[in-house]
Amino acid sequence: MVPKSVSTVIDEFTKTAQFAISDSNTYIQLLVILVIYVLSFAAAYKIRHSVGITHNAPLESAHPVRKLAFRIGGILFPLLAIILLQISTKAGENLAFTPWLIETALAIAVLLFFNSLIRAFVQHKFAASLFRWIGLPILLLHLLNLLTTVINALEEISLDVGNVSISAYGVTRVLIFGSFLFWLGRASNNFGKAVIRKQESLDVPTKEVFSKLFEVGLFCIVMLLLLNVMGVNLTTLAVFGGAVGVGLGLGLQSIASNFISGIIILLDRSLTVGDFVELDDGQKGFVREFRMRYAVLETYDGKDILVPNEKFISSLMVNWTHKDPKQRYRVDFSVPYATDVRAMVEFIKVAVAEHEQVISGLDVPFEERPDCEIDSFGDSGINMFVEFWMIGIDDGKNRVGGDLMLTILETLRENGIEIPFPQREVKIINPEQSKL
Repeated sequence: MVPKSVSTVIDEFTKTAQFAISDSNTYIQLLVILVIYVLSFAAAYKIRHSVGITHNAPLESAHPVRKLAFRIGGILFPLLAIILLQISTKAGENLAFTPWLIETALAIAVLLFFNSLIRAFVQHKFAASLFRWIGLPILLLHLLNLLTTVINALEEISLDVGNVSISAYGVTRVLIFGSFLFWLGRASNNFGKAVIRKQESLDVPTKEVFSKLFEVGLFCIVMLLLLNVMGVNLTTLAVFGGAVGVGLGLGLQSIASNFISGIIILLDRSLTVGDFVELDDGQKGFVREFRMRYAVLETYDGKDILVPNEKFISSLMVNWTHKDPKQRYRVDFSVPYATDVRAMVEFIKVAVAEHEQVISGLDVPFEERPDCEIDSFGDSGINMFVEFWMIGIDDGKNRVGGDLMLTILETLRENGIEIPFPQREVKIINPEQSKL
């Protein structure tokens, strides 16, 4: 086939342009496009300003569905334009004329809609750039009916390794769709978990159970879709899945055990987010998050401890706050034997009860009020202790024990009582020999 000269292409383009300008259908299509865009913009504007959730920007702490509705409001204009242009295209075909100009406007509207989707839903800058620089050209090739030609060209670039044929199209497809599925799965997982955790009718353990089940289900769906994109025959995969499962079961039994342990913990509600726990090895902290394999404990010094879920079931664990956030503590001190203990006990109780975090008052049960008692008789003085109840844990931010020790010391000094210290009396049995 002899290629056309530049002058021939210019002449054909000029004749086509002159025909389009002289054709009355061109002006009809321009009018239809103008009316459609005006109607689409007016309808989108009316909807966004009539429905509050699509007009007013939500707060950071707003419900995820509220945020989603606001983002949908940003894509109404191109979406309505696509619908109306598609209807006009079908109507033009039924009227026996080629709506080429409307089809061109429809292609532009589709590109604008795709760009609006990226701007509204893709928050990560790098992911948004990939969608624009890769997704938009692919969509444009599809609208121009050139995507099939590009795919055929990429399929011809292949490498045979034994019985396996690896083509440039296959690799490109896996990279593009794999990246898209990974982003979509991560975004859907975050959105689904946020919606579940915003359900006020569910308690925290139930929310965590549903969140974990949602995460596992979404992971399985994404993996099946990715295998399908890679061209893996799922029927063949199911045949040797049993043998592979045995090998994975032996190699990944620890991971499976931790995953099942996490499900059991959430179902029996023995542990939940916000509990303060102490493990048998001395590690302690607040439970901040449950993952598929481990739980995150946050200590008071800012460290995160990743504890395998299996450890909560197979070893001893003390849950300080699961049943009741109130805790009882004691502070020990000593006074001289010459102290009026009965009087001292009363003013120590009053001093301890004045602390803002100590539970006290006439409306508090007698057994939960601050109490001061004798513990034992020591070598240098009487060993005393103060018991008190408080909300939360006496550590980190709540240094109640340290505050009370200072309060007790100041109260004793105000009343002329000194805390005794160890003293030893040395008796010389034979003074004459010591002079030698």
